[in-house]
Amino acid sequence: MFRAILLLAVCLSWLPSCLVAAEPRAVAGEVAATIEREYFDPQRGAGIAAALRADADRGDFDRLQDPLDLATALTTRLKPHDRHFNVRWSAGDEAPANGPRRPPPGAGPARDNFGIRRVEVLPGNVGYLDLRQFADFDFADPQAPARQAIDAALQLLAHVDALIIDLRDNGGGSPAMVGYLASAFAEPGADIYNTFHSRTGTRSEAPAQGFASPRTQLPLYVLTSGRTGSAAEAFAYTLKNARRATVVGEASGGAANPGRPFRLGDGFSVFVSTGSPVSPVTGSNWEGTGVAPDVEVAAADALDRARRLALAALVERGAGEPARWALEAADATPATDATTLAGFAGDYGVLRVELAEGALQLRQDRRPALRLRPLSADMFFVDGEPTRRVRFERRPDGSIAALELQWADGQRARHARGEG
Repeated sequence: MFRAILLLAVCLSWLPSCLVAAEPRAVAGEVAATIEREYFDPQRGAGIAAALRADADRGDFDRLQDPLDLATALTTRLKPHDRHFNVRWSAGDEAPANGPRRPPPGAGPARDNFGIRRVEVLPGNVGYLDLRQFADFDFADPQAPARQAIDAALQLLAHVDALIIDLRDNGGGSPAMVGYLASAFAEPGADIYNTFHSRTGTRSEAPAQGFASPRTQLPLYVLTSGRTGSAAEAFAYTLKNARRATVVGEASGGAANPGRPFRLGDGFSVFVSTGSPVSPVTGSNWEGTGVAPDVEVAAADALDRARRLALAALVERGAGEPARWALEAADATPATDATTLAGFAGDYGVLRVELAEGALQLRQDRRPALRLRPLSADMFFVDGEPTRRVRFERRPDGSIAALELQWADGQRARHARGEG
């Protein structure tokens, strides 16, 4: 008796590995029945369900007694049919099938700032929005927090000359936010939004209320990766095919068909696609293939490439020196050895140039040092702020006579080098 109690205690301490899943064939049968009942395409859903039942009847899942392993195997089996299929298991999940699940304290989109990770203005007046999800909101609520949050982000970016929207780590979210954010860059009333087809009818992704002041000529770049999914793909797909954005990075995940999780009991649930989008521009969608980038680069390099593209576009449009200087800094590749750099070090009146960790830095009084990066033989720019430059003047014999501080707005300041 004591040994049995001890074994039970050990097992409980190692949950969920000691748990025995519900009978695998029964779980597979519930998953199949849900797909057959809820999948947006009845004929295709019936075929997927029949194939899954056949696999279960053949015993393909019989050995999977751990519920997590069974959920993973069922997901792997279903994914090739639809990228949104996903079977999950959660311990202690005793809510009624398809009943509401109470989120843990502090959870929810507000805790994640409605997906808005970073809002920034990069050198050259290029805006950057790092968006990790498309948070849901109700157009009937003028004070909807998610809508207020994205409005605030766009207000901070209202005066940029180009914009980069980073969706490389965005797994999706709400069609309401997709349509609303897309309307911030599209002509009002433009026929570019996806229509979702389901068993019960159709629904457009066009926003019930468009963004109040869309910037329809703003150069726009959308970053994607294999982690970009669902609603994030819808945003990229819509604006790409409307010729309103340049997509930069890698092909997205290829999960086009939206849906929701259905509870099965015994802790299991299955996400089933209940609709499928159709673009009025392409007559199709991105299921299985993903959104192909206009400029294909490794996801890790997408931001740098998009920033260069944006700056080049601004220079071509005549945006001025800040954009040109930022582009020149982005393209700078000169390598300068430590011996050459040491020749620039010294006192220049109230300024001092030092060589530290293989690079020059500029100091003035107790102000933080500015790290300098080489642009050419005698020209450097401030690291992180390429619209500020330092040009060293040479005497006829090649020695350093002075340095000149330069700003992209035309300001100049000269500081002679001290003797000795």
